[in-house]
Amino acid sequence: MAFKTPRKLTALCAALTFATSAQGNINTATIMASSASPSCLEYKVVGTCFWLFCTYFGCKVRTSTKVRHFLPEMVVSAYNHNGQNPWSEVNVISQGVKGGEYRSPQKNYSQLTFKNATAIGHPQGAISSLLNSTGYYCQSQTTPFVPYFLSSLDYFAWQQNLPEMFYPEALIPGMREVRSGADTWGNIFPRGGAVTQVHDYKASAVIAQRVADIVSRNGQLHIYQSSARTGGAGTWYPAPVKEGNAKNHKWQQLFPEMKQSCSAFPDTPPTILSEKGNYAWALWRPYKCCKRRGQTFLYSIDWYNE
Repeated sequence: MAFKTPRKLTALCAALTFATSAQGNINTATIMASSASPSCLEYKVVGTCFWLFCTYFGCKVRTSTKVRHFLPEMVVSAYNHNGQNPWSEVNVISQGVKGGEYRSPQKNYSQLTFKNATAIGHPQGAISSLLNSTGYYCQSQTTPFVPYFLSSLDYFAWQQNLPEMFYPEALIPGMREVRSGADTWGNIFPRGGAVTQVHDYKASAVIAQRVADIVSRNGQLHIYQSSARTGGAGTWYPAPVKEGNAKNHKWQQLFPEMKQSCSAFPDTPPTILSEKGNYAWALWRPYKCCKRRGQTFLYSIDWYNE
């Protein structure tokens, strides 16, 4: 089962994508339009929930449909200098602590690349909150426009790699890496702003993956706001992000090239790299939910194993 994108909305997406290319950045309108992506949503009816409904006249068991789909939780940006966040409206809260050097995307470099990063609640969360009352659409665990990670506040961990430079994941080669076969983009740990990678898009993607790894977990030694919540009756929130697992999370390119499809890193880099080294993605994660039809949630059954 999948949502169909109306023709007018498709035309709006195309127009806003053109505007993005022409203006050299993205805004809230283009980000909202990009979320109308059936391929990223992957909407499915997956099972049945059972509820105990009681009145003065007795109790009975009611059922409701269990659905699964992806939601865009955050917009994650990686950029070199202050005031260069591709999402124009959030520039005021995303100032960096250290500027990265200007690097032409047509050249290869061997030096360490440093990126500032932000993770801001995706504006589509307002729509998911409204549709949640229907019982056929889950509500995001993130709040629109709320900053979940700002590298400018996470100074010691983001700039100095403390204390994660001493973690086993940072010391053991091949452990926790963004890679596909022999194609290695970079290591997850230490989860700071520096990465050794000659390709600017790949370096930025590793930075985005590190940010998602942090904010999707509780109790990390970083200054951030966790997006991880405990599911309630009839709600199942996604597990923490794990690199390379497309069932757990997906990325949608927003800048410099806006796509209507999602994939896990490593993915296909944009045809034209950002001249200023600025990149942005929407982080999509899978949710399950069903409509409340009683005072007590009993159990649920899935019709098939994913």
